[in-house]
Amino acid sequence: MNIQAEWMRGGTSKCWVFESDHAEQTGISLDLLLPKIFGSPDSRQIDGVGGATSTTSKAIILSPSTDADVDVEYTFAQVGIEEATVDWGSNCGNCSAVVGLYAIEQGWVTPEGDVTRVITRNTNTGQIIIQRVDTPNGALPIVPQAQMPGVATPGYKVGLGFRDPAGKTTGTLLPTGNPTDTLDIEGQSWRVSMVDAGAPVVVVRAEDLSLDINDYESWMSAVELQLPILDKVRREAAVRMGLATTPEQAARAIPKLAIAAAPQVESGSDINVMMLSMGKPHPALAITGSIALTIGARTPGTVLHSITGDPTGATLRLRTPAGIIETWSEEREGSLLVGADRTARSIASSTIHLPESLGSVAGTDLASASR
Repeated sequence: MNIQAEWMRGGTSKCWVFESDHAEQTGISLDLLLPKIFGSPDSRQIDGVGGATSTTSKAIILSPSTDADVDVEYTFAQVGIEEATVDWGSNCGNCSAVVGLYAIEQGWVTPEGDVTRVITRNTNTGQIIIQRVDTPNGALPIVPQAQMPGVATPGYKVGLGFRDPAGKTTGTLLPTGNPTDTLDIEGQSWRVSMVDAGAPVVVVRAEDLSLDINDYESWMSAVELQLPILDKVRREAAVRMGLATTPEQAARAIPKLAIAAAPQVESGSDINVMMLSMGKPHPALAITGSIALTIGARTPGTVLHSITGDPTGATLRLRTPAGIIETWSEEREGSLLVGADRTARSIASSTIHLPESLGSVAGTDLASASR
């Protein structure tokens, strides 16, 4: 049994892209199919197509939309590595950048003008993302030239505008009703902000981790040593945000956790941040998380606002391990768009050969469906 897929880079992530019809034709549920395709459970994903990291064990399942106001519907899947699981609880902003490009490359959307707008809806969250793909003279460039921090090679430029992103998961921007809260964990008090925009995020202060705010380069090694306590903070925040009833039930993907501090003098950034992804430091920045950080910075009383003050411009400069990433905010047609510019490109068009053991599973599933 085979399935067609496109291997694509979106932002600082890689993902496998499957068309919904192709996945349905296997007769196997995605919760069983994707771990087998990716080679999970296995820390190396040696017998599958996964990259054995949180930023490369991702999938997008998409199709043209039947809604006249939307071009493409897509679902994001974070595939477990050591566990044969799939987390459907959140979206991935970096991988979202492949959706508009894929739609143009497959002829679902016809390029128009120098920038083609592709209206996409993420089904995990219901979030509308307006994608602006550069198409000079009404076509994708023959050779993509757009650069971005954290990626050595160029791709096609894709702007991602999250429309009215507040509260898409919990129903409100500040799930606890407070711009800041105190979490008491293992005898230590943590002053945090819990924000839901793009994705639910809990923001902690670098000072509470005893990080050197004047030496951002030292953060990575220091944070690695404190991952167990940070996961406890994140899990307690999940309960406070209404995402889980107990810390043990908290999903691995949400809420995300970000560490923030004031930038060094003349650093070229407005705020220093480091985000965790699936329990480990993210090599750049989760774009859905950056949306929460951007709106959080514009919300008086939050940990972020105490660092940035009232932003004076339309952009926010976030220093990350991959460099400075800019987000932007604008009002358009009565809605707030918050976003960032990414690059994307196709890496390979593939026929993936499914493990033989899935054949019996498919037969069972199809037989059950026919009864």
